[in-house]
Amino acid sequence: MTAVRRLSLTDFRNHRDAVLEPESGFVLLSGPNGAGKTNVLEAVSLLTPGRGLRQIPISEMARSDGPGAFAVAARLDEQTEIGTGTTPAAPDRRQVRINGAAAAVNSLGERLAVLWLTPAMDRLFTESAGGRRRFLDRLTLALEPAHAHHAARYEAAMRSRNKLLGESLDADGDWLAALEAQMAEHGSELGQARTRTVAALTEALSRLSDGDFPQSSLELDGWDHGDLAKALLSNRSRDAAAGRTTQGPHRQDLAVTHVSKQQPAARSSTGEQKALLLGLVLAHAELVAERRGTPPVLLLDEVAAHLDPARRAALFGRLAGRGQVWMTATEAALFDAIAGPASRFHVAAGTISAA
Repeated sequence: MTAVRRLSLTDFRNHRDAVLEPESGFVLLSGPNGAGKTNVLEAVSLLTPGRGLRQIPISEMARSDGPGAFAVAARLDEQTEIGTGTTPAAPDRRQVRINGAAAAVNSLGERLAVLWLTPAMDRLFTESAGGRRRFLDRLTLALEPAHAHHAARYEAAMRSRNKLLGESLDADGDWLAALEAQMAEHGSELGQARTRTVAALTEALSRLSDGDFPQSSLELDGWDHGDLAKALLSNRSRDAAAGRTTQGPHRQDLAVTHVSKQQPAARSSTGEQKALLLGLVLAHAELVAERRGTPPVLLLDEVAAHLDPARRAALFGRLAGRGQVWMTATEAALFDAIAGPASRFHVAAGTISAA
């Protein structure tokens, strides 16, 4: 079972120097608001590709009164140590090390799968398509680590194309064609990977019979996997006028429907949306465990406080024995329904101690 056996934070957020050595099951963090509980979850989320659960620039993660850089390191097992961070000389450049050697950020996805649910995600079904697309990409990345590579290459090629079109419609046609070919190649991989994820999740969700977490059905909207290179060529004038690329996988959206009510998730009540989202994350966690042979690390920020006692107990029961699950709460009593052993920590003003 892949889990974080040791986590150390150096000048990360409000933590000057913190070390945790959790077990493989529940990892429970309690403490007042602003103590730094979510910061610990964010540190774990940075052990995978991407910008972490808050989705903010890497340069903003260093401790405000520190040296201007930070480090997050973890031991997964006796043979694997991973870490990420920045230096004072390059606070906006993320560095990664695996077993002491420099490595690419995307290689982290091959070592650890991490999924998370935060209060900000409660608006997932009603916010912009971009938020749902990023959510889907995190789900896809946990199943197919190469997804991060294709996403990065696609975005880089699209930025270069947009810049060229913005400078002049008479830009080097061969260079534009080369960029569009890259976008078509990596965009196709992005779209296909997302399609596979949606199909696999749909099947996993169909097995979800727990009434506390209702079923949802998923569909991809916004791009039909057509000939992207041809579309980009024909849309050059339109894209130059718009100042952006108007067609491609970066325009896709994830449509979620409440199955039993046959209505879009966005029209469901706040409580139903929370339950639908939890059900989706739980189904995906089981799918990742099946595909990778080991369950993902789950990060659940302030989830218990927003559930009634019955649904909270149902959640704890479903998570028991399903891998390492990090959870936060302002009151330790919210975890009372968790039976069996758990790693319990109290967080207060950037310090962490065993509870």
